[in-house]
Amino acid sequence: MSHKNFDRAYFVGAGGIGMAALERYYLSRGWKVAGYDRTPTDLTRALCNEGVDITFDESAESIPAYFRDPEKTLVVYTPAVPDEHPGFQYFRNGGFTVMKRAAVLGLITRDSKGLCFAGTHGKTTTSSMAAHILHSSPAGCNAFLGGILRNYNSNLLLSETSPYSVIEADEYDRSFHQLTPYIAVITATDPDHLDIYGTEEAYLESFAHFTELIRPDGALLVHEGLKLRPRPANGVKTYTYSRDKGDFHASGIKRGHGTITFDIALPDGTSIDGIELGVPVEINIENAIAAIAAVYLTGDLDRKAARRAIASFMGPKRRFEFWLKEPGEHGKAIIDDYAHHPDELRASIASVKALYPGRHLTVAFQPHLYSRTRDFAPEFAEALSQADRVVLLDIYPAREEPIPGVTSKIILDGIKTDDKMMINKEDLTETIKNINFDILMTVGAGDICDQLPAIVENYKSTH
Repeated sequence: MSHKNFDRAYFVGAGGIGMAALERYYLSRGWKVAGYDRTPTDLTRALCNEGVDITFDESAESIPAYFRDPEKTLVVYTPAVPDEHPGFQYFRNGGFTVMKRAAVLGLITRDSKGLCFAGTHGKTTTSSMAAHILHSSPAGCNAFLGGILRNYNSNLLLSETSPYSVIEADEYDRSFHQLTPYIAVITATDPDHLDIYGTEEAYLESFAHFTELIRPDGALLVHEGLKLRPRPANGVKTYTYSRDKGDFHASGIKRGHGTITFDIALPDGTSIDGIELGVPVEINIENAIAAIAAVYLTGDLDRKAARRAIASFMGPKRRFEFWLKEPGEHGKAIIDDYAHHPDELRASIASVKALYPGRHLTVAFQPHLYSRTRDFAPEFAEALSQADRVVLLDIYPAREEPIPGVTSKIILDGIKTDDKMMINKEDLTETIKNINFDILMTVGAGDICDQLPAIVENYKSTH
């Protein structure tokens, strides 16, 4: 299977962030690109302006004539597209090459040296950091990221000459099994997506299989202390990292005046000194170590470029993103974060409390998926209990139908914080307007972030 057979691509589910990166990648290579999505968004409008022909009509008749040649058209789809979708059926029954987005990323990894970042959490930020490091150095890269990187206002970085591709390796639906990594990074294996895997053992086995896919001349980088038992092929070198120990680790960590600096110890006995985080939160110490380590393992690490890149790194949108940051010791802040797993939520809240010690923290949380809420309600409640005030929204269903008896209330009941409430999403802006918050954090992988412009505008209009 090779890209050489095709010169055009049609995307069923063209408005997804991951799909958009592939669409732009193929446009950059001179392909014609078209697709379907359910509803117009800012992203689909941007893609249309860039040359993607997107329709919002699911009928087969809406597919442009240019994309009806099965010999030259690559069809890409997401698992969210139902089998009965008429346009999708046209391609599946018409002899077209039809591939999931993950399989197309697999093609790209086989045509390049892929740095593939997997893990329950941390993979978007870590892969984005690595991409920023490579892009800031002579090596360059093509990068397909899971979030919009604020440095570039894009989830795609392009290079005509670089041998490297940076890819977020998603474990949902076992998508990362399509990849052939050159460097594989595993940040965490806390069980998630149990609607797919069923058990923690099956989840861990999926990551173990991912390690078998690494090229024999490649390397595996694993966070210290994971339950995972990797099974890389002969020839694959394995390394560990963490904040405090491993082949790659931090030393001399200093915090103060809103900054975090540290040195990174490397396995060759040297170190990169004076690393300063552009987004100074605790979890980014480990994220920066993993990103620098992955690039180091390619043999193409430019140490000065890496130091500059970490300092200038602004992070992906919705990953600890400041919407308001007033100066001074009493200045108020509004922070948005994508955390949707209990461990992510716990780490995000702890990071805010470390950044603003002694300040009153309000957390507005939108649970994501009925199955995840059912599976982790006690853990979510425990994490949210770190906050001084909790505003809990309805569950964001995404791809799921409701599960009887599963609502946000099963989290609310377990939260130990006395100041807690459950509201409809539509009431969030007005609720926050009537709260005299100090530090506000909005959290979740759904659409809670859509309320932020109004929340910030309300605050600024009254202060």
